[in-house]
Amino acid sequence: MMIPQKLKIGDTIGVVAPSDPIIGDKIEELEKAKSKLEKAGFCVKYGKNLFSNTYGYSSTAKEKAEDINEMFQDEEVKMIWCATGGFNSNATFEYLDYELIKKNPKIICGYSDITSITNMITAKTGLVTFNGANFKNISKEESHENYQEILKRLLEGSLELGTVEEEYVCIQEGQAQGELIGGNLSLVTNMISGSYQLNFTNKILFLEEFGLESPPALVNNYIHKMKQNGVFNQIRGLWIGSYEHESKVKLEQIIKDVLGKEYTFPIIQSNNFGHIETKIVIPIGTKAKIDTNKRQKIELIEQCVK
Repeated sequence: MMIPQKLKIGDTIGVVAPSDPIIGDKIEELEKAKSKLEKAGFCVKYGKNLFSNTYGYSSTAKEKAEDINEMFQDEEVKMIWCATGGFNSNATFEYLDYELIKKNPKIICGYSDITSITNMITAKTGLVTFNGANFKNISKEESHENYQEILKRLLEGSLELGTVEEEYVCIQEGQAQGELIGGNLSLVTNMISGSYQLNFTNKILFLEEFGLESPPALVNNYIHKMKQNGVFNQIRGLWIGSYEHESKVKLEQIIKDVLGKEYTFPIIQSNNFGHIETKIVIPIGTKAKIDTNKRQKIELIEQCVK
């Protein structure tokens, strides 16, 4: 694995929009986030296609990939921060310059639809990437904790996943070590087969889902598809994050319904990542350890920035 350099106060952060277009209220949110970072001493550089909306619902795949490639190539940029989520960041896959990324390893961060890009970059290059708040998520006053999580992981290099106060629930007992892989359930499910499939062998899989877009029956569909494609025969452990739906059905309940007692790997649950107000930063491609006998049941066991 390639570990990116730590972020430092004064560094330049490049902002790209590989998912939904930056239009309407999102423009103001980005400007607020930019102002917040500049006041903290960072420089912010926007991708040249950041505000493109060529199709009327999105910029083109080439425009999105061009911004990512250029940010990796730009020696001034030390971190690439994805602006927002959406639905089609996977369109960039065939246009990303993976050899360029290998030669210019640096931090790239985002969540939700950005799950596709971060996991694919890690899979294709070996670069550790980050599942954490999108750029616009730090624009609000109540998002201070998200900003602090970014600093803790990417500036300080903290190995702490959450805090000792946060509750980690044991769903199935056990111990396991493996590289972290995952993020948004629907996006990970789209990457279990095909030309851009992920390798789940000996990994610790972390999953969350957005309840406003995925009702319990659809989540059940995703988990069954993973099962039918052998994902749960390959992983060493499972970490379940946030899923909030009006039915009050929990993601861990759906997973237990589908998996039953067929698998022996440890399963834990926490409410500190996913489509929630405050979220931790999880490195993809870094080794972690699950031990259900401990109060804080998952920990990083190697550096994710240097």
